[in-house]
Amino acid sequence: MPEAPADEARQAADQVAGSETLGRLARAGFVARGLVYLIIAALAIKLAIGEQGTNADQQQALRTIAEQPFGEVLLLLVAVGLAGYALWMLIRAAIGHGVETTDSGFDRVSAVASGVAYGVLCATAIAVLVGSGSQSGSPKEATGGVLEWPGGTVLVAIAGAVVIGVGIYQGYKGLARKFLEEANTAEMSPQVRQGYTALGVFGYVARAIVFVLVGYGLIKAAVDYDPKKAIGLDGALHELANSSYGPWVLWLVAIGLAGFGLYSIADSRYHRV
Repeated sequence: MPEAPADEARQAADQVAGSETLGRLARAGFVARGLVYLIIAALAIKLAIGEQGTNADQQQALRTIAEQPFGEVLLLLVAVGLAGYALWMLIRAAIGHGVETTDSGFDRVSAVASGVAYGVLCATAIAVLVGSGSQSGSPKEATGGVLEWPGGTVLVAIAGAVVIGVGIYQGYKGLARKFLEEANTAEMSPQVRQGYTALGVFGYVARAIVFVLVGYGLIKAAVDYDPKKAIGLDGALHELANSSYGPWVLWLVAIGLAGFGLYSIADSRYHRV
């Protein structure tokens, strides 16, 4: 008896989810993500020591890559890695499982958000490669446009609350060591697991701080009806630098972001795909 179209579609989806090529692309994406975070951390350290005119966001990190010897080739590889990571996340969201793990409903929603975010970052890398990266809008410009919509203040405030919620979850994931559930820890030696865990905890907490600051900036922009209050990653790090204990906290956050970068690179080896 021939298989129903639904069964054939499910089998095709399972083959895609179990593809070795997709798994390799995902692991390349972890490396690319780690490299971007390491450069952002280096830029944050420059900001912490008071270097004027320093931007510390994803686009500047990609520009920094492009400015290195053979930088265009390296940035192209990073773009491919980011594209692979985004594709892997979106396929996981659609299918609900990979080779080694099955995703919950929350995991699938989170995968959509991550897939879109890293797809945008890949597009930014391509824009930098072709020399048009400076054309992207800032958080202030984007927020200013949304504030003008009917109900725009509510939308911006909701977006801020969501970003804060993501930040809180990032902190929980780090402190509760939930990220270990996504890794093949049985393949690690005790020393590797100890280092991997420390990098993950510190890195996720650092990301949580940045997410909460960005979300707070969005809510502040909505309450005050002032797009200038909206900040992105760069703005959040500048906020830390300008606060009373900012340079010290910024140093810790920068080190944490570097830790997350190293963790992400290590995760390319151990993450269960």
